[in-house]
Amino acid sequence: MKIAVVGTGYVGLVTGTCLAETGNTVTCVDIDSSKVERMRNGEVPIYEPHLDVLFHRNIKQDRLSFTTDLASAIKDAKVIFLALPTPPGEDGSADLSYVLGVAEELGKIITDYKVIVDKSTVPVGTADKVTAAVAKHAKVDFDVVSNPEFLREGFAVDDFLKPDRVVVGTSSKRAEAIMEELYKPYVRQGNPIIFMDEKSAELTKYAANAFLATKITFMNEIANLCERLDADVDKVRIGIGTDTRIGKRFLFPGIGYGGSCFPKDVQALAKSANDAGYEFPLLASVMKVNEQQKTIIVPKILDFFGGELKGRHFALWGLAFKPDTDDIREAPALYVIAKLLEAGATITAFDPEAMGNVKRLLGDKISFASDQYEALRDADALIIATEWSVFRSPDFDKLTDLLKEKVIFDGRNLYDLPHMAELGFYYNSIGRRTVVPAGK
Repeated sequence: MKIAVVGTGYVGLVTGTCLAETGNTVTCVDIDSSKVERMRNGEVPIYEPHLDVLFHRNIKQDRLSFTTDLASAIKDAKVIFLALPTPPGEDGSADLSYVLGVAEELGKIITDYKVIVDKSTVPVGTADKVTAAVAKHAKVDFDVVSNPEFLREGFAVDDFLKPDRVVVGTSSKRAEAIMEELYKPYVRQGNPIIFMDEKSAELTKYAANAFLATKITFMNEIANLCERLDADVDKVRIGIGTDTRIGKRFLFPGIGYGGSCFPKDVQALAKSANDAGYEFPLLASVMKVNEQQKTIIVPKILDFFGGELKGRHFALWGLAFKPDTDDIREAPALYVIAKLLEAGATITAFDPEAMGNVKRLLGDKISFASDQYEALRDADALIIATEWSVFRSPDFDKLTDLLKEKVIFDGRNLYDLPHMAELGFYYNSIGRRTVVPAGK
């Protein structure tokens, strides 16, 4: 099938590349001519495990191409995916100007039947708005479909190629048949393609992300309570996670969720509910708690250093909002950095993939190390903000040699408490007792 994907951000590039991988001919469109040129030359503009292999293979085999020309990209395409930004406004509403702008342009240039697919995360009712925008100028039949993505950064390629489910919102049998044909290769093991109306599909994406954000936030609240009751959140997590009604996933406490989806989608769902006359107090609490959780480690640091951080220097491991991505959108590490700098501290950070993005954001406000151990040199303490695998089994002898004191503040609970006690570290984590060396 010939397909056009409009937008080559995270969702668009993964979608286009994975669609090409099953034999489709895909043209990706972007208005950024320099980015298009870089992709034509084989540069993958985002970090996502395994994406580069598929990207290069499908370019080489002429199934994946890039252009700035929307008209040429969609001319022979049967399906047009809209994978465009929907940034949040100050009131939490999703900005649909990019989506609707392209939709109106499509109405002017389509010359035969097309299935136009909303792949971006969009509020309920967007399919109706896109339909109206296309219909302003269209002189041929078309259908607008809602097909939300469920891609986890760090696992996006696997999530697309082997999805738990595919959600398709359409009231058109013609469009339904085309979407079923398109997605059949990805669900050969029996996972469902779920067809529903457009509004239900749009709400499904927001509901899924809001539920997962709520689950994370609940566990963070339990962790905070554990610290006050001298309980161990790891044991509580295992105790409730083995209940099949609850499940084991998204129960790991930490310093809050970030990224491009959870914060934006929870906020947008709350705004949609408010617009519909429903208050949704649960989501208001989720947002409030997560905002506090991002910097919950800072008062612990202040307390350890007697309330004064001026002149203190910290090593920071992890900048991305989660491991296996270079995405720093709403990353808790950035909030921790801001608080520490405000208190007069200095920071040297290391992250396997996200340092370039933070350098562009913060400039020389902090220093960056070439590896995780260089970041430790002469630091008063180590702070862990992202659970990259490379941080899970460090050389603790090197930590002892390079840090001024054996002090770790772990926002991701990477290490066992007995092991840290045996090594003689002061070790403060989330929802567990603080390990204090004898004599301290």
